[in-house]
Amino acid sequence: MFAADMRERAGDIAERVRGKRILAIGAAGSIGSNTVQTLLGFRPAAVHIVDQNENALAELVRQLRSAPEPLQVEDFRTLPLDYGAAATRQLMLAEGPYDRVLNFAAIKHVRSEKDGFSIMQMFDTNIVKQARFMGWLAESSPQADYFSVSTDKAANPVSFMGATKRIMEHVLFDPAFSQGLAGTINSARFANVAFSNGSLPQAWQYRLERGEPLACPKDIRRYFVSLEESGHICALASLFAPDRTIAIPDLDPVEHLRPLQEIAEAFLQHSGYEPALYDSEDEAKAAMARDRSKGRWPLLLTPADTGGEKPYEEFVGEGETAIEIGLSALRAVGWAGLRHGGSIARLMEQMEPMITGAPGAPRPDKEQLKSLIGSIEPGFLTAHRDSALNLDQRA
Repeated sequence: MFAADMRERAGDIAERVRGKRILAIGAAGSIGSNTVQTLLGFRPAAVHIVDQNENALAELVRQLRSAPEPLQVEDFRTLPLDYGAAATRQLMLAEGPYDRVLNFAAIKHVRSEKDGFSIMQMFDTNIVKQARFMGWLAESSPQADYFSVSTDKAANPVSFMGATKRIMEHVLFDPAFSQGLAGTINSARFANVAFSNGSLPQAWQYRLERGEPLACPKDIRRYFVSLEESGHICALASLFAPDRTIAIPDLDPVEHLRPLQEIAEAFLQHSGYEPALYDSEDEAKAAMARDRSKGRWPLLLTPADTGGEKPYEEFVGEGETAIEIGLSALRAVGWAGLRHGGSIARLMEQMEPMITGAPGAPRPDKEQLKSLIGSIEPGFLTAHRDSALNLDQRA
């Protein structure tokens, strides 16, 4: 989908990447690693990858070292660090300045809004550490261009994940937090990455290998891009999206927004099975052996009634307008500012006692955390649909 832009702008990409020092945060995951692989093809001078997932870092190194093309970078390092911890600041001071910094770290699953403790971690990772990291960036690499990935779910958010990433966008562009950063600051919202870590298509692969029924919510439509395309989106967005804009794929809802059930059925057919549809988890499991012997595979269809579920994806939020940025497959939306008032600094002050566990701090409560988001994005108070059900209660 983005190959034409990659080809046509190859010279510009090389000019902006060759010989540069790059720091990639949270880049052992699916999107970050594919972005790093894309940029490595343009021969940067240094690539330092920070991620808490040691196993993923090890596997990324194995993958890069085993590729047909040699790893053509003078200084390549992976570090198992928390991007909000003091060790990362010390790394940035010791190894900086960097020319380009990309941040992929996030609590990214809607299922993580199941309780106040998980949501509090989402606030800490997606919002608080972002602000802290930007301060360290201004201290160590003030001229660096900075890219931090967002999500389509930040456009008119209905989940805590989407809402915290929406507030992350505010932190990213608010002059109070970007003070001291002279480079371009931008982001990207994009579609589901098919077969990425934790994605539903990846879960289908695992279920097929284990001989389990597949599961899929009904009446849910999603955009999909491939793993390689996710790297193209972030590379292009970080290099070419204007300052304080959020790149978005130029996708057509009629053509590209697909029902998840349709995707699940196509996946089974591609794997050599006809889907056998069930509404009952027990019935789907009981029919597994019988259906499989007949060339069928159980597909459990569940109602979309868990907390924070959005029936369809969108990239442009209320009050935003898409603009052209000189690419055929990407556009962008400009930061609209704090349209409803509120103060990000005040929000940080209110979150701090809960996140640090200060004496007398209130126990994390979903309603309280929801009201904190509402102080910045009041539409979330009515858009978010709470539910006694969560995705951990589903097959």
